[in-house]
This record gives sequence, structure tokens and C-alpha cells, in this order.
Amino acid sequence: MDFNLSRTVLGLWRLNNWNYSSMELNGLINQCIDLGITSFDHADIYGDYECEELFGNALMLDSSLRSKMKIVTKCGIKLLSSKHPERIIKYYDTSKNHIMDSVNKSLQNLRTDYIDLLLIHRPDPFMNADEVAVSFQELKDSGKVLEFGVSNFLPHQINLLQSRLKYPLVTNQIEVSVLNHENFDNGSIDFLQERKISPMVWSPLAAGKLFYDNSDRTHRVRSLLNELAKKYGAPSIDSIATAWLFVHPVNFVVVIGSGKIERIKSALYGEKIDLSREDWFRIWIAARGKDVP
Repeated sequence: MDFNLSRTVLGLWRLNNWNYSSMELNGLINQCIDLGITSFDHADIYGDYECEELFGNALMLDSSLRSKMKIVTKCGIKLLSSKHPERIIKYYDTSKNHIMDSVNKSLQNLRTDYIDLLLIHRPDPFMNADEVAVSFQELKDSGKVLEFGVSNFLPHQINLLQSRLKYPLVTNQIEVSVLNHENFDNGSIDFLQERKISPMVWSPLAAGKLFYDNSDRTHRVRSLLNELAKKYGAPSIDSIATAWLFVHPVNFVVVIGSGKIERIKSALYGEKIDLSREDWFRIWIAARGKDVP
């Protein structure tokens, strides 16, 4: 597979809360690219449908930036929003009409004529796999989208969609962290390694719980991460938390959802840490609260 993202990706789902001007965001994007973070993760719904446009406004300040990056975005969720007063519930929509409309709106908001990677955001129990496949093919043929993947899908759901496509889905964006092992337990990570698909990881720092949660479990893991940060000379526990992901043979791509450059650098530092297998299992056991069988 020729398609590759940078191992660390900047996630923009909180962008509208960062209170950056277009110039400030442009500066952050440039800093990330200089650090080797050349992939940027969006979804049509992020920030109540505002984050893509904020990012696009920043890109407009420097036309050379687009060629230096890969843009990921997602579609398939319809939110309750003042921007869509006709809706009475939140629901999923993977119809051809919605996929095409969403992509066209994303292209407009992002100020670009192509998306590098489009993901279906959530499994849709009403999904017509044939209809999704037709949508993907039209987007691919038109050059509007280069590659396709999914997000939060289970193996059987990936198999269903893949059965209708002539080309491989290139990723599944899933939640994984030192505190969240769900996708180890449900077979997703084994399945992705079998297929040689590199998963994108959202919430790699457990939505910040590593820093503020005071449960016994989190305290146990945080204490160990602090110990290992000293052992490996890491700047912060988030470096160890991301290293735990980076060293795994499934080849995780880690999405960091912070607008603070020092926090981004700390997480990125995990790429440099050759965490030993024993220390990997020490973290696993601390999170599980029991030894391996």
C-alpha cells in the first residue's frame, strides 16, 4: 500500500475552542509540518460544523501549505444543530446524497480541490454497502477523494464494505490508549494487523484522564508512566503513553488533539522511545489490574 500518513497526526476536533486567529493557526500548522506532522484530521461535524472552515481560512494565507500535507476528513453523522433546524434527532446517514454533499461542503470549507483520505465516521446500521461503494468510486474517479477508510468499525463491518470495493480501505480510526483496551479485546487490532492496515488512534491520552482522573486505576497507570518517563528521559507521561502505541507492531498512527505546541511535542517524542516489551506489558498489567495469565 503506497498511501501513508505521518505517524503523528494533528486532530482538529477542538479547533473552534482554541481561539486561534487564522494567522496563529497558520503558524501552528507550519510548526507541525516542520516537526514532521504532515497529516491533519477533520470531520464535517467538528466544532458544530465550523472546524474545517477555520482550517481552510488558515490555508488560504499560504497556498504552498496544501501540497505539504495530507488532509483526512469524515462524514456520515448528522448532528442536532442550529445550522440544521430541520433535524429532530442525531442520526447516521451514509446515503450517496449525503456522502457527496458532505464531501463537496468539506472541499469548500477546507479551500481545497481534493481530500487525501475520507472516512465513514461511524458504523451505520442502515448502511447500503453498494450505495457507499458507488459514492466512493465517483469521488475517486473525479479526483475529489484519493483514498478511503472507516472509523470506529468492527471487523465484520469493515468486511462488508470492503466486499463492495475494488481497492482496499486504508485505515480504521479507533479509540486506543493505555487506559482503553477495548479494540484489543474485540479483535479489531488483530484483524487490522492481519490485513496490514495501520489504524489511526483517537483519544491516545484517554481524553486527558491520564492527567486529571484520580481513580485507583488511573493513578496506578499514571505513577508507572511517571516512573518510565524518568527511565527513558521523556519530557512527560504523554510521551510514554504514545510510545506504548508507536512500538506496537500493528503500526498505529496517533492523532493528537491539542493546539498547544509543547503538548504536541511531548506526544510526538513518543516516536523516539524504544519502549521495551517488558515495560509495554508493565503498562498493560497496570491498566488491567492483574498479571497476564
